[in-house]
Amino acid sequence: MVDIATRVYNHRWKLDPIVRSLIDTDFYKLLMCQTVRRNRPDTHVTFSLINRTRSIRLADLVDEGELRAQLDHIRTLSLSRGESTWMRGNTFYGKRQMFTPEFMDWFEGLRLPPYHLERRDGQYELTFEGKWPEVMLWEIPALSVLMELRARAVLGEMKKFELQVLYARAMTKLWEKAQSLRALDGLRIADFGTRRRHSFLWQDWCVQAMREGLGDRFAGTSNCLIAKNRDLEAIGTNAHELPMVYAALADSDEELARAPYKVLADWHEEHEGNLRIILPDTFGTEGFLRRAPDWLAGWTGIRIDSGEPEAAAEAAIEWWRAHGEDPREKMVIFSDGLDVARISELHRRFAGRVRTSFGWGTLLTNDFRGLTPDDALAPFSLVCKAVSAEARPTVKLSDNPRKAMGPADEIARYRRVFDVGEQAEIEVVV
Repeated sequence: MVDIATRVYNHRWKLDPIVRSLIDTDFYKLLMCQTVRRNRPDTHVTFSLINRTRSIRLADLVDEGELRAQLDHIRTLSLSRGESTWMRGNTFYGKRQMFTPEFMDWFEGLRLPPYHLERRDGQYELTFEGKWPEVMLWEIPALSVLMELRARAVLGEMKKFELQVLYARAMTKLWEKAQSLRALDGLRIADFGTRRRHSFLWQDWCVQAMREGLGDRFAGTSNCLIAKNRDLEAIGTNAHELPMVYAALADSDEELARAPYKVLADWHEEHEGNLRIILPDTFGTEGFLRRAPDWLAGWTGIRIDSGEPEAAAEAAIEWWRAHGEDPREKMVIFSDGLDVARISELHRRFAGRVRTSFGWGTLLTNDFRGLTPDDALAPFSLVCKAVSAEARPTVKLSDNPRKAMGPADEIARYRRVFDVGEQAEIEVVV
């Protein structure tokens, strides 16, 4: 077990790489990358960093030279032999060869493409442009670097024993969360906290603590490197990126309306079982379910990632019933802004009605709230999204209008095409 406080204190004398591997990323990114290479390999996209918490002025906190050094280091990384063997030979979701030989040959030769970085009004503008399968793999490492450099800027002002006490308090806080969750019979929970973690070492510690504290209630981690190193299940399916890009490529309103289902038709051809999880909120859950083709009701479950989770889960239950499906055999994965109280509420409400599961993100791997003066380590909402495809802007509506993104005129068009009515605004914590 690494002494994290001492490690943090001693890292300052040289470049300490934040991202150590190309598989220090979320499992769903690799699954989606394989799908994109199969269906849209030459699509040109742009990804951009978006800081939703503008009060956190990253360019004032994080040294530009150190940021560039970390990003440049990532561009030197390639898949190691052991990592390749794990991806080629491991069983994921019961499938022996999840990644095809063609994909692995490509991935083994990959180096991430260049980035563009500049400072503007106290923030960093960080963008990545190029072919979709290559550029998309920047998302998670870019976020991990910015989040950890922000943490290092705060921690750099602390002395050795102050750091020891800080991490002892954070460890106690997490362990108390795990003990609270042990009381929930039938709980199934996984780590989804890579993108906005405090640091790689802290995420690794959190995963180990959850494994010991929750036993078989802990299903695994979205982080591929940690899953490999700790012999855990790699967890993940797909994300908003796919329908956002497919929709941007649509040439008409009619084609736009079909785009979310085209994504899932392509996914259906590749995957089965627990990988057939619907993410319906990109352009509004209510309209998605109302227009969804009948064959989607046969999928394993649904992931709820924005808006009011109770309402979305109830809508899914009614949708399954209307299509002759038994909701008790379906899975609902909650993954938006979770902490112990919310997890407990949702589990108690839906246990026995559906198979509940939880993807626990930032407040698992980066909850230092209340542990530093002025809450200088409190988590904040930082994302890296596809903002254009073939020079066309992407749009995300979400079930929470505060998470919507895209040009105002395109947002209005998408709301019309997808028949999105009034939506309640919900505070975006992380």
